[in-house]
This record gives sequence, C-alpha cells and structure tokens, in this order.
Amino acid sequence: MDKKRIAVLVSGGGTNLEALLNAQEAGKLPHGEIVLVCASSEGAYALERARNHGVPATVVARRAMSQSAFETALNIKLAAYRVDVIILAGFLSILSEEFVSRWPDRILNVHPSLIPAFCGKGMYGLRVHEAALARGVKVTGATVHLVNEIPDGGRILLQKTVEVLPEDTAETLQRRVMEQAEWILLPQAAEMVCRGVAEEEA
Repeated sequence: MDKKRIAVLVSGGGTNLEALLNAQEAGKLPHGEIVLVCASSEGAYALERARNHGVPATVVARRAMSQSAFETALNIKLAAYRVDVIILAGFLSILSEEFVSRWPDRILNVHPSLIPAFCGKGMYGLRVHEAALARGVKVTGATVHLVNEIPDGGRILLQKTVEVLPEDTAETLQRRVMEQAEWILLPQAAEMVCRGVAEEEA
C-alpha cells in the first residue's frame, strides 16, 4: 500500500511529535509515514527527537525572514520530500490563507482545549490552561482540527475531555491534557486523514 507522506511542523520540545513517532512505530499509522520534521527555530528539541527515531529533520527559521519568504522556503522543503499531509504539533507560526489554501483538508493541528473554548489568535501553550483555570471550568480537553485561514477555525476531527482538578496549576493541567488527550487524539487523527487521502486518490 502506498503510504501518505507526512511532514510534522514543530516549534519547541516536540512531545506531540514523540507521540506520533511512537504511534508509527507501534503500527498505528498504517496509511501514513512521517518523512520529515521541520522546525521553525534551530533550538527546537523536537529536531533531536526526530533524529533519535531516524526521521529527517530540518529547520526553516521563522525569525530570519518575512512570512512569504518563510512559506516559500517551507513549500520547497515539502515539495522535496513529496509531502501529502502536514501535521502542526506545537507549531507557533500562523500560516497564511494562501499557504493553507494549497493544502485543502491536508493540514491538521492539535489545540489544548475543547474548541470553541479558549482558542483563536494568541491562545497557545500555557495561556490556554491559564484561561481555563481563570474561568473555573470543570472539564477541558484537546481538539484536533483541520487548518483553514482562521486560527483554530477549521473543521473539528476529534475531541477528548479531561477533568480539571481543584489543585491544578496551568502546568499540571497542561501535562494532563497532553497525556490524556493530545497524545491519544493526534495519532488517531493523522491516520484518519491519511486514510481519507489514500481513499480519495485510489
């Protein structure tokens, strides 16, 4: 079977990337294969994780260039590796409408809340969990969605709830949401999208 070629875009530590790589090695991505990890900064530990799993890792430094130059460089890398599907895993750069429109229903992102709660521009990382705690919600969770031109605005693929505990800090809540939701949902959604693309092209 012709596996769909996945690029994972990262900006930081790469815990979600690790979950994807582990799922792939456990046979949970039968329709997909991670062929490239691309970081937006050279210091991203995710690059080390990729290399530890034998996956090509590269950098397109966002700070060094304009949005259009960054996306042009990104597209060149994606074309060189013949990528079919893009996964944003802790990728902190907003992609332009022009870029996203070239990948209809082929880009997915994980967000650490139950969209439409605590999402949109500027809502990422610990900020999301701080907002959830400040609001006093009793459950939160994670969402995997397709990416369109609106931050966190694309069609929802999967969601999973996580309980908020009375003693939670933003850090403890972040960790629980990753362990109980993000690391489970992201590989499932990756397989779902790759299978859909494979069936579409069959």
